[in-house]
Amino acid sequence: MGLGAAMAGAPAAAAAGSVSTAPLGDSDGSVVAALERGARPLRTVEPQGGSRDLRPLGRMVGGARVVGVGEATHSSHDFFALKHRLFRHLVEEKGFRTFALEASWSTGLRLNTYVLHGTGDVRRIMRDEFQGGYLWWDNTDYLRLIEWMRAYNVRHPHDPVRFMGDDMAWSGPELYDAVTGYVARVHPELSARFGELYRGLRPTVATGTYLDQYLKKPYGERKEMAERTGRALQLLESLKSMELMKRQTAGDADRRAYERAVQNARVIDQTARQYAFDFEDPAQVASSMRYRDAAMAANVVWWQRHTGTKVLLSAHSAHVAYETRDPAHYPKVQGAFLRDSLGSGYVSVGLAFERGSFNATGPDGAIHRWTLGPAGPGSNERTLDRVRYRDYAVDLRTVGAPARGWLAAARPTRSIGTDYPDGPYAVALGRSHDVLIHLHRVEAAWLRGPGGAGSGSGSR
Repeated sequence: MGLGAAMAGAPAAAAAGSVSTAPLGDSDGSVVAALERGARPLRTVEPQGGSRDLRPLGRMVGGARVVGVGEATHSSHDFFALKHRLFRHLVEEKGFRTFALEASWSTGLRLNTYVLHGTGDVRRIMRDEFQGGYLWWDNTDYLRLIEWMRAYNVRHPHDPVRFMGDDMAWSGPELYDAVTGYVARVHPELSARFGELYRGLRPTVATGTYLDQYLKKPYGERKEMAERTGRALQLLESLKSMELMKRQTAGDADRRAYERAVQNARVIDQTARQYAFDFEDPAQVASSMRYRDAAMAANVVWWQRHTGTKVLLSAHSAHVAYETRDPAHYPKVQGAFLRDSLGSGYVSVGLAFERGSFNATGPDGAIHRWTLGPAGPGSNERTLDRVRYRDYAVDLRTVGAPARGWLAAARPTRSIGTDYPDGPYAVALGRSHDVLIHLHRVEAAWLRGPGGAGSGSGSR
């Protein structure tokens, strides 16, 4: 969501009156009654105390290897806190070991090194990495989550939890160093060639500055940069047969090192290729968004298969869904790609809210705290909020009639990215997600960076 806004401006928001809707039916108490029969109340969103109320949600997750957990805004405390709470439950009760975030791969590697080994200052890492379109993640809720992960690993050094980033808007200098360092150790004769291919690409400025400068480069220059990263990746991949021969004498460690190097080179190529679209052409903008979601899904699948860990994937509900909310701008989304790769091994959990606040960038380019009142008539949230529980989870796959038909029809739904105004969008909840968590009220997250003070969210 943030990357798309950074590259091409936020897609035009759909006005409530212009969204195509199915017959409303939200006055039909039988739909609410059916939802209520399937709903399982949540005690709190805060990651404290027991988690017995999350056990029904754990059963909804079942044997999934990857669970995508969405959010209806990119900056509400309740969504972030609930993900922390749910991850802790899945770690302790379901054997999950990776928290994946819609952040850059290299950012994830830095944070993973922290949670595994305590290397660095987590506050500094977050401040360095979460800039530009990623500034929303520099909040007190994710700081608390990452600190909990580190504390967990101190207690469980032989069965640690991990942190990953699946996105590619930014490939930090550490990623280039990892690839060129591997080449220097194993294939020193190729070091000069990789230096030539990566010339001028390794970041030497702050994350936000690099992103801004990259986007301002001419289209032809961005294409040429992607051609070079592609050749570097192909060159590394061509060494596979040699690496397999060496594996016979050196063991699996060499194979794993080679596979990590290839994946790091692949993400560097993803970054360059993501920017190698003509953002003046609406069709290419849509293609770039499809490419991004496909690459994020591929990165999650690679991580899950190579670490063998179960993954909670945190992203916007529009990314973890099976159906796109906006076909013109996002032709196919991450959840659909994950289902293609993992089948029933992937479960999508959407999040919704009926009222409350969030941080987002306004038309003036500044971050503001926005507050929304009760959802309007005919919206999905209006009906969801009539269920007697304040906050609850419901398995959309098992809800009975007539709610099943109601869930299959598209209705106006709040789905807010990094910019506001945004939406509502026509979403069929039952076709988009396996499970839905509905919260009655949310509050804006507390941002730690410069945007926090400017938005009225403050820092703490």
